[in-house]
Amino acid sequence: MSAASISVLPSFVKAPKAPFRPRAVNDFDEAGLNYTQIESLILKYLATIGVASGRMIASELGLPFGPFPSYLRNLKNQQIVAYCNTGSVNDYEYTLTDAGRARASMYMEECSYVGTAPVPFDDYVASVMAQTITAEQPKEEDLRRAFSDLLISEEMFHVLGPAINSGRGMFLYGYPGNGKTSIAERITRCFGTTVWIPRVVNVEGQYVKLFDLANHEVIEKGPTGLLRDDDYDHRWVEIKRPTLIAGGELRMEDLEIHFNPITKVCEAPLQMKSNNGTLLIDDFGRQRMPPIELLNRWIVPLEKRYDFLCLPNGKKIRVPFDQLILFSTNLEPKQLVDEAFLRRIPYKINAVDPTEEMFREMFEIFAPKLGFPEVNEEAIDYLIEMHYHRVNRPFRCCQPRDLLLQIRNYCVYNNLPLVLKPDYFDFAAAIYFTVM
Repeated sequence: MSAASISVLPSFVKAPKAPFRPRAVNDFDEAGLNYTQIESLILKYLATIGVASGRMIASELGLPFGPFPSYLRNLKNQQIVAYCNTGSVNDYEYTLTDAGRARASMYMEECSYVGTAPVPFDDYVASVMAQTITAEQPKEEDLRRAFSDLLISEEMFHVLGPAINSGRGMFLYGYPGNGKTSIAERITRCFGTTVWIPRVVNVEGQYVKLFDLANHEVIEKGPTGLLRDDDYDHRWVEIKRPTLIAGGELRMEDLEIHFNPITKVCEAPLQMKSNNGTLLIDDFGRQRMPPIELLNRWIVPLEKRYDFLCLPNGKKIRVPFDQLILFSTNLEPKQLVDEAFLRRIPYKINAVDPTEEMFREMFEIFAPKLGFPEVNEEAIDYLIEMHYHRVNRPFRCCQPRDLLLQIRNYCVYNNLPLVLKPDYFDFAAAIYFTVM
């Protein structure tokens, strides 16, 4: 067998796929931007800031500096911008002329967006497909790493593993306080990778803001400016796989592109912001809309993995629907939805009450985190016997932490040492369980 034949992978072995990374662009054509878009962004930025160098403008737009000197020189020849001062090599400081301010005002009326240049919609769709969550196959060690700060039974691990690995939706149901939301928040960690998203997407001439600081956690990069890392397109940002949570405040309009009639800028809906990550519908069944209305909205996306959204001009676009959908509820799933929808959510996982052994272990976990130097086993025995066994009260996962917080606040207020005593548990239980 020749050396050449040895280096070739067998046909049934898949070569490892290189992770997605937005390729750096060299000019405006490669960036998918036309003359009017570039001019609009430059003039609106100068109208906002007053004076800026060519490198500052390029950095603000997330584009390479290379094509800017000649482009800005052309604007100067048209008397749209003027030189204010010389800058670094091959650069100047620019400001708007009267004609430039008039044109910037016209652009502002059309759309007041100022910032990073948009990425073509087709490039965004390709990026979602390249980073799809269905291609990730977390194993048991990934699951244990993601849940290392949460006490989960072995039975739950055995059920959660295949459910997460499937990349399909799931119901997390059970009594309140048993960690359904905490479980959902850690599921994204199992995938253990980052993704790239554009800050703004250009969809049929509409600017749709995708990056959201409230929901996306940025991976910090190296130095910026002249020394910045230029091996990627700076219109994109690298984030941790997103986890978005929508609770009882969720409205149907939150699932559509939101158009601001004043700024003329669009905001991406929740499911678009959560692409390549996880979307948790918390307290499912308590939204302002009937559950069936929400589920009917997502029957096709859950089946086909794409969604249809309407632009402000009335045109519909097809967007990827690539996330792990989680429904967390205190109610039985069959009380909320019919069989047709339950079939599209293949995994229904019950977050059961903890055992007494797990309940005791939770005190061991939370006490040091809250500043208690040691756990008094006799005080824990007293709590379980007096406030659980005698009154036939079920254990809940949240209660050890909540009771310890009650005692900690009591001790801090009264300037007492942080210790666990039976009478402290009596005080905490009297307040905590007063209407439960």
